Amino acid sequence: NAAVSACGKGFEWATALQLLVEMASARVQLNTITYSAAVSAFEKGGQWATALSLLVQVASARVELDTITYDAAVSACETGGECVQALRLLVEMACAEWI
Repeated sequence: NAAVSACGKGFEWATALQLLVEMASARVQLNTITYSAAVSAFEKGGQWATALSLLVQVASARVELDTITYDAAVSACETGGECVQALRLLVEMACAEWI
């Protein structure tokens, strides 16, 4: 988790993605904190599509998302000028009664 978070702080979204791939290959148990850190790294790197793709993967892996993960994804969409996608995420959050 710390390594993925450090990638976000250093604007190294590609490294964060590579770490996720390597962790999954090594069968490391990825959790909400790991995914939130990765989505945040993608947001800082302007990679809104990668952030949304990861959300889909997380949902299929049955890992529980939280407001921090969604907030980072919304920010990634806003940064990328994808207001429709950001609104879609906000609707999902509202349906989950997180906002």
